[in-house]
Parts: sequence; structure tokens; C-alpha cells
Amino acid sequence: MSAVSADPVAAREVEVVLVKAGRTKIRYPARLVSDDGSRITVRAPWAGEGARDFGFVRFEPGDVFTEHYWRDRWYAVKEVRAGEGELKGWYCDITRPVVVTEQAGATEVISEDLDLDLWVSADGRLTVRLDEDEFAASGLARTDPAAAREATGALDALERLALDGRFMSLFE
Repeated sequence: MSAVSADPVAAREVEVVLVKAGRTKIRYPARLVSDDGSRITVRAPWAGEGARDFGFVRFEPGDVFTEHYWRDRWYAVKEVRAGEGELKGWYCDITRPVVVTEQAGATEVISEDLDLDLWVSADGRLTVRLDEDEFAASGLARTDPAAAREATGALDALERLALDGRFMSLFE
């Protein structure tokens, strides 16, 4: 028999909606961990089909993602753990600030992917910028130069935090 949580936040499910180029890329259920009005944190199992090997990390069924989204920052940071609990690292999506909607008792966390990504390994020794070619090809710099500046600035800021050993300050 399952117990009912005394904490209404911990008991809530939300739907995470990842949007790219105006289309829903993926949507999946997640458990709300916290919401302080600026940052919303959810936890969900790996939502991809099968495994995805990046060469420096492999996401696979059983992995657990604790995902941090900000309403006032241009990124989302996803802590990735193996099913057994071992920390693999952090996958950072450069996004527009998250939008959280409530309709008919359902909560959606809507995150718009801007193509740039950063990987930070668990030991902090590997930091990899990803998908800069996709970002350039997206045309965002031409169609929305202000958003493109925010996106590249967010990527640079996250990379600086990681390289300076201050990445964990994001979660304080």
C-alpha cells in the first residue's frame, strides 16, 4: 500500500513539455520536487527511447533526471544519475525562461530549447559545449538577436561556473 505524502509539493505530478523550433519535441510526466517561484525542480526517469550514447556519457533506461528550470534564466540544468544512484553529471539545456501553466488542476512545465547545450561530468573534469552548429543553423541570431545573445551568454556563464569549480552554486 502506498503512503500519502504530507507534503503537497512532493506528491504532485507535472507534465514536462520540451519545445524546439515551435514544435513539441517530447512530453513526459515528472514528480514536482520544489518550486520557490523562481526555480522549479522536478524528477523523472530517462524519457528517451532506449539508450543514447554521447561518447562522454550514456543516458539509458533506469537513469533518473532531477531537472532544474528557472523562470528568470536562459537555461535548465538536469542532474543525471544512474538507476543505482551514481551521479553521471549535469546536462545543461540553453532555453528561454521556463513557463509553468496550471489548467484544470494540471501543471505543465514548458521549456523552449534553443539548441545549445553543455555537459559537466560528475567529477567536474570534463565540460563539453554541444550543438553550436545546430544553434548557428537555427537562424536565431537573425530572427531574434536578443534571444541569441541571451542564449550564448547563458552558455558562456554556465561554462565559466563549471570551469571555475563553482557549478554547484546554481543550486544554493
